[in-house]
Order: sequence, then structure tokens, then C-alpha cells
Amino acid sequence: MASPLPKTMRTILQTDKNSSKLTMKEVPLPTPTHPNDVLVKVAATSPCLGELWWARDFPDSVPVGKEPVPGQDLAGTVVAAPEGSAFKPGDEVFARIDASRPGAGREYALARESELALRPKSLDWAQTTATPLSALTAWQIVFVQGTLEAAGVFGDKEARKRNGEKRVLITGAGGSVGGFAVQFAAAAGAGAVVAVNSGSKAEFVKSLGATEVVDYTKVTVDAWAAEDPASREVDLIADCIGGSTMKNLWAALKDGGSFISIAMPPDMVKPEGYGKTPAKSVFFIVTSLGSQLAEISKLIDAGGIKPLVDSVFEFEQFQEAFDKVESRKTAGKVIIKVSV
Repeated sequence: MASPLPKTMRTILQTDKNSSKLTMKEVPLPTPTHPNDVLVKVAATSPCLGELWWARDFPDSVPVGKEPVPGQDLAGTVVAAPEGSAFKPGDEVFARIDASRPGAGREYALARESELALRPKSLDWAQTTATPLSALTAWQIVFVQGTLEAAGVFGDKEARKRNGEKRVLITGAGGSVGGFAVQFAAAAGAGAVVAVNSGSKAEFVKSLGATEVVDYTKVTVDAWAAEDPASREVDLIADCIGGSTMKNLWAALKDGGSFISIAMPPDMVKPEGYGKTPAKSVFFIVTSLGSQLAEISKLIDAGGIKPLVDSVFEFEQFQEAFDKVESRKTAGKVIIKVSV
């Protein structure tokens, strides 16, 4: 017989949207507010860079009265699910909780059934927690918004043939999202996977599947592309960084190529008088889809795909964990253990 649930739990709260200082309080367990809410005992969560400033900087995207619990990445065990749910108590799951709702920085969290998937059996809890947000974002930038075909990662010969005709350039290739994007593009059979990162990570990103490396500390992407435009132009740019250097990426895009960014709209930095016509240039925000996580889970368990974990903190070290993420001095995801 399952143990009865406690009446209260510890939760991380951001009490002031203008401050990154967090607090921990004892509060009642969350109550389902939607027919498809699934209650999960949280094993671990992970901070997302910038999430503590969303309520301040993007107030229209944060519902009024949202309980300010951070942590979009969720890994844990189902303790209660609605009747007819695909999940049952005891299932070990992972998810990216949509940013419009309270996160997983607490001992029990609510996730929508549509966000959940069974976690990869080959990963430990820290690796599992490092996966949902980063992997979903990478999957969508490469396969949903981007032009590679996901069927290629599961061996579809025709999809792999078409993917093999495309060159992909990925910025931030040594980071958590970029690292997954490199792995997905390589697994799908892309003709070339160009990684933009510091030279110190060159061998690492090659181990993930990059076929070429542009060391941004030594050469800008536009200068690199100009050395041999015919062979260096790419069909897809997957930008994970944004910022002023994003302008230089346009020079590497083929006429009719696609420029996808998770940082800012590419057209904001398009060079004046740019002569090529992209098929697509968009900024997008990740969608929480358990169906895609289930595909990613299968791919991980098949071997060869892995998340990037920077460090692991105890639950009581939540402030240190968030501060480290905000420092931008990480090599992968920072994990906060909650009940493991």
C-alpha cells in the first residue's frame, strides 16, 4: 500500500520579481486545477537561464497570480493521475513544465499529461533532469522549425538521404541546447554539422557529431564563410545564442535557407542590403510536448545521445544553483536534487 502523502512540502519561491534572491517555505501540496494534471514527487529540477526575470521583463507572458515557483525541468515519480490517464502511480517520468505555470522547484509538482513522458531508462536522475527543456528546444529547432527530418534519426533511408544533402550550422554547440542540436543533426544524417563554439571545446563537440568547428574566439562566422562561400554556406542556421554576433551568421546562409533562433528574431540583425532570400527566418519559444520527449527518450535509450550535466546541488543549495546558472559559466545543465 502506498504511503499517504504529506500535507505540506518545501518549495522554492521568488517573492520579488525584481530580485534573483529566492527563499524556501513550507506550503501545502499543490491541488490539481486542470483535468489532465498529474501529481509528481520531484526527484530533481534544473534552473533555466533568465527565468527569474521573465515576470519582470515579459509581464504579458506570465499569468497574474501565478505562484512564483521556478524550475521548468521536472524529473520524478507519479503519485496521482486522473482516471484514464496514460500514467499511473509509480511511473518514473520527466517533463518541461510550461512557463505559464508553477515549476518543479518543490517536493511535489503538477505537470499536464501532455507534457509528460516516461524517462529514459539508461539515464540517472541528474541526467534525466538535464534533458527535457534542452532536448525539446533542440529537437524543435532542428526538426520542427528547422528543415531536417526527424525520421532520419530512426533509420528512415529516404529521410536520411534528404538530410544528407543539407549543411547545418549550430551556435552555442558546446552548451546544453546546442549540444543536443549537434547530436540530433548528426543522428539524423545531416551532410555537415558546423559547430560554432570556442576552440577549447572543439574535440568535445566533434565527439557529439560535429563535422566542422568554427572557433568564434579566432574568426567571425561571416569571415569564415567568406573564405569559401561555395562550400561553407549552410541550409539551416540553428542559433542558440543571439546577441550582436548573430548578425554575422547571415553571411553563412544559403539563398533559400532557413535561419531559426531561440534567442531573438533573426531579422532584427539582418545586414542592411542583404541580398539573399531566406525560406524562413524565425524566433520561437519551445512547446512542452510529451510526445516528442517520448521520441527523445527512445533515441537516448538506443544509445549515442546524451545530456550535458555541469553540476549537481542539494535542494538546500537552491540559491547557489540559480546563481551559477545566471553567471553563464556553466558547461551543461545545473541540477538541483530534491528527493534523490
